Amino acid sequence: MVKRVAIVGAGVSGLASIKCCLEEGLEPTCFERSCDLGGLWRFTEHVEEGRASLYNSVVSNSSKEMSCYSDFPFPEDYPNFVPNSLFLEYLQLYATQFNLLRCIYFNTKVCSITKRPDFAVSGQWEVVTVCQGKQSSDTFDAVMVCTGFLTNPHLPLDSFPVFFFQVFLSTTGGAWVISRVFDSGYPWDMIFMTRFQNMLRNLLPTPVVSWLISKKMNSWFNHVNYGVAPEDRTQLREPVLNDELPGRIITGKVLIKPSIKEVKENSVVFNNTPKEEPIDVIVFATGYSFAFPFLDESIVKVEDGQASLYKYIFPAHLPKPTLAVIGLIKPLGSMIPTGETQARWVVQVLKGATTLPPPSVMMKEVNERKKNKHSGFGLCYCKALQSDYITYIDDLLTSINAKPDLRAMLLTDPRLALSIFFGPCTPYHFRLTGPGKWEGARKAILTQWDRTVNVTKTRTVQETPSTFETLLKLFSFLALLVAVFFIFL
Repeated sequence: MVKRVAIVGAGVSGLASIKCCLEEGLEPTCFERSCDLGGLWRFTEHVEEGRASLYNSVVSNSSKEMSCYSDFPFPEDYPNFVPNSLFLEYLQLYATQFNLLRCIYFNTKVCSITKRPDFAVSGQWEVVTVCQGKQSSDTFDAVMVCTGFLTNPHLPLDSFPVFFFQVFLSTTGGAWVISRVFDSGYPWDMIFMTRFQNMLRNLLPTPVVSWLISKKMNSWFNHVNYGVAPEDRTQLREPVLNDELPGRIITGKVLIKPSIKEVKENSVVFNNTPKEEPIDVIVFATGYSFAFPFLDESIVKVEDGQASLYKYIFPAHLPKPTLAVIGLIKPLGSMIPTGETQARWVVQVLKGATTLPPPSVMMKEVNERKKNKHSGFGLCYCKALQSDYITYIDDLLTSINAKPDLRAMLLTDPRLALSIFFGPCTPYHFRLTGPGKWEGARKAILTQWDRTVNVTKTRTVQETPSTFETLLKLFSFLALLVAVFFIFL
């Protein structure tokens, strides 16, 4: 029986994993190689080996209502998009609230995680760590790896034949650029990420969805005219959240360029542009790769930017499901509720409350995913680690009987059902029922827009409702009722 659990990393997923273990009576021990919690969100002036760090001015891409832990909202006075210092403060508040620090060993590096000789029977792991030069070894019933996929800087130096007040932005494939400030000034993800919209997108043919996305993205500025439009518009590529880029381009502060052909001593040659541009500094914004140096490839092998993990979590070939990888996924939604939901599901598996299919079935699903086949409907999540946020989380919640039943709720609590279906898919949805149910979830859902507006509406302005607006709201309400009738009945 699983009791002692080793957790690698005290970032957003590691903290959630500790809490989930404690709630279900397991004994977590978390190893964090740095001196404090927070992982990626803990900015430091100096580079720490093996840990990616944000730059000092980073602001979250997901709004606070969409990116919080599902039973722990951000403080109400936090802005809708959170600067990294406040985000770290939130993680510290979370750790303090649920007494997680007692389970964390800081300045402790995990050197290796290997199967015990009797693994086929016990499912146990030998974890070797080092702290202040002293090596230790201990046995655990299960392991949760929470190091994420932003570990090693990806520096494509091999692509260059040699080794700015004007800034050149070189892009190979382009990308959609969207503002955090979306329709009517609301956060982009609270408008875009709803169960209703997600259902509609998944019902429409991919070319139609791609056209609608293009139309919406270009409503702010024409991406073709600004030279940043993605070349492949059928496959979903993570959008760039940036409120300033179009303004910088239109004022000439930033010039968009194609990919780099050659780097010389004091200049750069871009593809399709013979002119050499004098360059003083090159900044690589090429992302990160990931690896698990403490795991043998026979346990988790990384190939082509992904691993053979069932539901992006469990190595499909192991005879005992006692090792899980948390946070190795790229959903369009926030990583905090995604990793937290993964951790909740894993703990139920470790307890034996949820059973995994046979290894052959799991391997089949993994292999099908690697083939990158697409149904032809909805957004195309064809790149490594990409997944439909709402569909993926609902799948995990269904496995642990924690997905809200909207049909039943429509009869017992119609106001909440409509808020869940047509409103933003905030993490509180995931705590309405099942293991880990939070009594404050309903209230949090019904008051989410209040918290969103209150932090910007710091000067009260009287609004004068018109007769037209009143009639329009009435018509919209009637249309909503008709839509609900056809959807649920």
